[in-house]
Order: sequence, then structure tokens, then C-alpha cells
Amino acid sequence: MSTAPTPAPTPAPSPTPSPAPAAPTTRAATSTAMSPTGIWRRARGFLIVVAALLVAGIALASLHSGSHHGQFDPRSADPTGSRALAELLKQRGVTTRVVTTTAEATAAAGPGTTLLVTEPDLLGEERRAVLRTAMDLSGGRTVLLAPTGRALAGLTPGVRLKGTAHDTNLSPGCTLPAATAAGRASTGDGLRYTTDLPLAQSCYPSGSAATLLRLPGAGGADTVVLGSGLILQNETLADEGNAALALQLLGSRPDLVWFIPSPADSADGVREQDKSFFDLVPAGWGWALLQLTVAAVLAALWRARRLGPLVTERLPVVVRASEATEGRARLYRKAAARDRAATVLREATRERLAALVGVPPAHAQDPAALLPAVADRLTDAEGDLPGLLFGPAPSDDAALVALVDHLDALEREVRTS
Repeated sequence: MSTAPTPAPTPAPSPTPSPAPAAPTTRAATSTAMSPTGIWRRARGFLIVVAALLVAGIALASLHSGSHHGQFDPRSADPTGSRALAELLKQRGVTTRVVTTTAEATAAAGPGTTLLVTEPDLLGEERRAVLRTAMDLSGGRTVLLAPTGRALAGLTPGVRLKGTAHDTNLSPGCTLPAATAAGRASTGDGLRYTTDLPLAQSCYPSGSAATLLRLPGAGGADTVVLGSGLILQNETLADEGNAALALQLLGSRPDLVWFIPSPADSADGVREQDKSFFDLVPAGWGWALLQLTVAAVLAALWRARRLGPLVTERLPVVVRASEATEGRARLYRKAAARDRAATVLREATRERLAALVGVPPAHAQDPAALLPAVADRLTDAEGDLPGLLFGPAPSDDAALVALVDHLDALEREVRTS
């Protein structure tokens, strides 16, 4: 009888070999330098504020600039300024004084004074009344540049505005000595006036009206109404007879008061010192100021927010004192800061010497207190002790090393004495 074959035993599975331990990886060095992204995140708030200030400054500069910047100002060399005329007047012995308030203008008016008002329309009613009184009592000359509306009625009653003169260069057309001597001048391209006042002289006519009026007053005073300021400006002073006419109108007296009214003179019934802060804010800027205030408050709250309680964190590494000292020395050497290094070494030596010789710490850096005490502890005090402890900075690295050696030797000698 046949027997069934015995099945071969199944081999036991061999154990899976465990993976070899990975080689230890070297920890990346920690860098304290910030990435560009981190720098941007930290600095963007400051940069936004700076950009906003720059934009605001440019906007304000644009508002205050333009064709009227420095116009008729004797200190301005702009094309529309009047510095050239002021220099010509100075050469002829005429003293020019610039004022910006009615009080200064009226106080300076007198028989030997010419008062030029560059923008009479800016004056308020009270200022016009004060100026008119000064004009009548001064005995000098007053020149009004292109007055209109209430300024014309308040300062020169009896003079009427008759539109504009389209021609620029006009002939005198009168017997006024200043006009006949100057000849044609650029008195046009401005305003025209008419008057029925007796003894008034109408010059440089354009059509049926004049661009220059002279109104005689009491006591030798007179008022000149000039419809255009072209004869005063730098860019047109050399044209036609502009310079001659301007010099004779403004140089007939030894003193010239150049009155450039400020916006404060336009207020009526309100004294400048009684104005509040909000009265000084231009119209339309109230809402802008409110929006800027709200934006500033929101920005402050955003920057002052706290994301959680403050936590303490241990330093990742501990730096030994010797390493810190060596690192600082390398920085001094890289910056060639031998003077700073010598100062630190001398100060430290003086503090240690003061403790050894009994000088109070408060007087350790005082040569008068430290040097005699140290000299008493030395057997040979003929050396340059003041130069060693309080002398100038070393000139090179070798001198710095020599200084260190001498300081060490001095300290050892004091300790052993």
C-alpha cells in the first residue's frame, strides 16, 4: 500500500531587516538676519506714513505755487516778482521796506514815504478805513495796484472801474511828468478807470478810460491808481518805458513801503488774536481734517493691538564672556575704532586703579583725584602717567597694543606695591 508523500515544511519567513539608522544631520546654523519679507512687514507702516507725509507736502506746495507765487514781491527773482525794480530803486538811494499788515503800513506812512499796496482787494472793511485815514494824513504818495469793487470805493471814492484794457503797451496821453518822461509803457492788459474828481490826471488811456490815475490830496499827498502791475515785474521791466515809469512812480520819495497784504487783513470785525484754531482752517478742510484724525486713531489702534499675553523665551544659545569680548574687539578692528577701544580700556583701568588706591568711584575718571593717588603707589613716577591714563588715542594698531601692555604693567605694579 502506497503512502501519501509528506509535504515539505514551509520555511519560516525571515525577519525583515530593520533600516539602518540615519546619519545624524547637522543642524542648520541660525541666522539673525531678517529676510526681505520680514523687513518689509516691519517697515511698511513707517514707509506708508512717510509716503503720506510726502504726498501731503507736495499737495500743499502745489496749492501755494503757481503763476502768483512771489508776484510783485521785491524779494522774489521769479519772472513775476519785483526784485529787479527793488535793486534799481536801491541804486538810486530809495530804501525799500516790506510789510504785511495794515498796522505796519500805516505806521510807516509819512511825508517822505511812498506806500505801494500790491493787493488792496484783500483788505477788509476796517483795514480799508484805517488805511484811507493814513493816506489822507501822511502827506506822501500811495500807489494802489489794480483795486476793484469795495477796495476801490473805500480807498479812492469817486473812481469807477471801466472794464479791462486789451492793449498792453500804451502811450501816456497826459501831462504827468512821470508819464511823459517814460513814454510808452505796459500799463495795459489790466483794468481801466474813470473819474470826475477835480485836478485828477488820467494817463495811458485805452479807449475812453485810463489805466493810470493820479489823484492829488491835501498837504502834498497824492494817490496813484495803476490798473496793471506789468511795469513792476522782472520779466517786463526792460520793455518800453516800464522801468522809467516804475522808478518815477515809486522813487519820488526816499522811503518805499512795499505793502503785501496777508490773508489775516481780510477779516472784518474779528481780531487776529481772537481767532480759534478752527477759524484758521480753510473752508472745505474740516472734513479732510476729521478723516485724517479718524485714520490716525485707527492706525494707532491697529499698531497697538496685542495678540496674546507676553511670554518669556529662553535664549537659544549662551554666549561666553570671552566670545563676546572677542566679537566686540573684531568689530572695533573692522571699524578701525582705535579711539573707542582705547577709551574703553583706559576707563576700565582707571576704575580698577581707583579701587586699589582708595579713590571713590565717583572720582575714578577725574585726573586731579586719580593721578596723585596712583603716583604715590609707584616706585618710579617719572613716566608719562597722565598720557598713559588720559592721553590721546593711538595712531595705529601697534600703538594700541603697546597701550594695553603699559596699562597692564601699571595695574600690576599698583597691585604689588
